[in-house]
Formats: sequence, C-alpha cells, structure tokens
Amino acid sequence: MNLLQHKSGRSFIAFAYYFAEGAPIGFIWWAMPTLMRQHGVEINTITAFTAMLTLPWVFKFLWAPLVDVLRSPRFGFTHFITWSQLLMCLTLLPLLFIPLEENVMWWGVFLFLHSLSAATQDVSVDAMVINAVAKQEKGMLNGYMQAGLLTGRSIFGGAALIFIPTVGLTTTVAFMIASILSIMLLRFFINEPVTVVVVTTQLADFKKNLIEIFRQKQTWYTIAFALTAAAAFEAAGGMSGAFLTDQHMDMKSIGFFFGVPVVVAMTLGGLAGGFLSDKMSRKTSVTIFLFGFVLPITAISVNGSINPQASDFMWMTLFAGMYFFTGMFTASSYALFMDVTNPKLGATEFSTFMAATNGCEAWVVWSAGILAASHGYSVVFLIMCVVSLFSLFFLWKID
Repeated sequence: MNLLQHKSGRSFIAFAYYFAEGAPIGFIWWAMPTLMRQHGVEINTITAFTAMLTLPWVFKFLWAPLVDVLRSPRFGFTHFITWSQLLMCLTLLPLLFIPLEENVMWWGVFLFLHSLSAATQDVSVDAMVINAVAKQEKGMLNGYMQAGLLTGRSIFGGAALIFIPTVGLTTTVAFMIASILSIMLLRFFINEPVTVVVVTTQLADFKKNLIEIFRQKQTWYTIAFALTAAAAFEAAGGMSGAFLTDQHMDMKSIGFFFGVPVVVAMTLGGLAGGFLSDKMSRKTSVTIFLFGFVLPITAISVNGSINPQASDFMWMTLFAGMYFFTGMFTASSYALFMDVTNPKLGATEFSTFMAATNGCEAWVVWSAGILAASHGYSVVFLIMCVVSLFSLFFLWKID
C-alpha cells in the first residue's frame, strides 16, 4: 500500500505529519505562555521566550539545502522525515524528568532542540509535497496540513490547559512523544515515486539553480510578503493567551477556547481557503482573506480601548473570527509559495519562504511584547494591522 498514490492518502499524510509538528507547537505557543502568565511572568519575558523557540523555523533555510543536495533513491524525503521525528522524541524525553518550576531555562533548551528537529521535518514534508503533488491540488492539501497542525495544537495547546491540573505536565509530554512515535509508522506505507527521488543533485547544478532563483525579483517580493503579511494575526494570536488572562478570563475557559473554537475556526478556514484558492486566482484569494483577519483584529483593538470590560463571549467571538480568516489565509498563501517554488530546489526555496513567515512571527511577537508593555495591546494590534495591509504591495508584484 502506497499512500502517495491516492488523493485521500496524500491528504492523510499531510494531516498526520503536520499533527506531529503541531502538537509541540501548540504546547510551546499556546499552553506555555498561558501557564507562564498565570504564574505572574511579565508579558515581555513570555514573548521573548516564545520568539526564541521560533528561531529554528526562521533559520531552517540554512540547512534545508542538505535535503535537496543529499537525497538520493536510497535516502529520500521519508528518511529525512523519519530521522527528524526520532530526534523530536529524543529531545522531549528529558522533560519527563525535569520539573518546569525553577527550570524554565532547561525547558527552553530542550524545546529549542526539539524545534530544530521539527523544523527539519517541516522542510522535508513540504519538499515532498512540492515534488509529488499537482498545482491544482496544493491549495486543498495545505488545508489538510493546517487541519493536522491545528488538531495537534488543540490537543496539546488548548486541551492541555484543562487536563494538566488533573493528569500532570509529565503525562502530557509523554503523550506527545507517543503521538509522534505512532506517526513515524507511516514510513512503511509511503513509497516515493522515481520522479520524486531521482533528481539532479550535483552540487554544481544546485548552485546554478540557486543563483538563478535569487536573481529573480519575484523571489524577493515573495520573501518581503512573507515577512510582513501575517503581522496582524501573529501579534494578536501570539498574545491572545496573555490578553485573555488580562481580561480576567480563567485558565480553563482559555484552554477550552484554544482547544475547541480556535481549532474548529482555523480548520474550517484552512479547508475552505485551500479549496477556494484552487478555484480562483491565488493572489485574489490571498488578498480577500488578509482583509478578513485584519477586520476582527481591528475590532479587538477598538474594543480593548473603549470597552475593556467586554464579556468573555465577545472576546472569543472576535478572536474566533480572526482565526477563521487566518486559516483561510494560511492555506492559500502557503499554496502561493508552493506555486512559485522551483521543484528542483523544493526544500531550499520553499523553506526560505516559510522561514520568512516564521521570521515574521519572531519579529512581530518580540516587538509586540515590548510595545504592549509600554503602550498596551490595542496600539500594538493596530500597528500590525497596518503592516499586514502594506504587504499587499509586495503580493501584487509576484508574477
């Protein structure tokens, strides 16, 4: 049985591999900031911690060329994926024996190493999709990727906040490890076609293609777009747990919100956005979905200034709207990045674009934390909305 030969099989692979990446991301980006804020950690410290753990995704383009250069008929994408997943598990193991209290630094070290492995898995999965999937299927497949990513986030980012007080942090981490190990078994149901594995990997040809890509203006417009487009929802999403905590929402309610409404909204948005972007102009769909998430973030900012005592339901409704359009935007924009990527450098070029999106998250979360500490959430959200709207200039320069 070869899952790559069937559309449903390719969708399942995309969902499962991104679940393996989404599980620890949910814990790092959703659960950890909320837990740290509940313990009185300052918002600028929390955002700095989160930004540090995103660095492997920002700089993954530095080692992504190894996937393009070293893969061969005997060591293809699935081998890179399997070894990455094994390292993901090994870097989580020490956390079973290290209490979080008074050991945040050590947790940061092992989670950073884990992020390195997860980012490498990401590189290999995306490169396999670019080489094995037709253009008209990439939007929908990105929707399934986002669905898997968000399901992992939901369980270990949102639901974890509900269950950690009962089952404990150690059990939660152990469950993460078990989930990743089980997904490793997919390796035995994937046979890469010859057209995927047998490619020109000589260093000279690699350098030639790489130089050609970075001489194109389109490449730099795409990078600039990736560095700025998501600014609004990265700021609002990155600080949502701390924001809701400061609105006096209890941890269980926040956990429920991240575990159910957020994931449902982003999953439905991702699937709808991927489907629609395959049916219409990619740039048009990306533009519409960008305006879609800017509007609720603007509403959050305005409400935060004039009506800070708004109900929990109001805040959750506005954030859910933001996450729905974020899902649509993510699936369609990632498909756009795949469209402009040269398959011969699938790992390198696409990873560069994705590194730029993660770079956007890193600089936004870091700067937003500093600005929020001195000017408040509302000012930060409005500034980042302007940045996202400005990114449309770069989008429409892409051929």
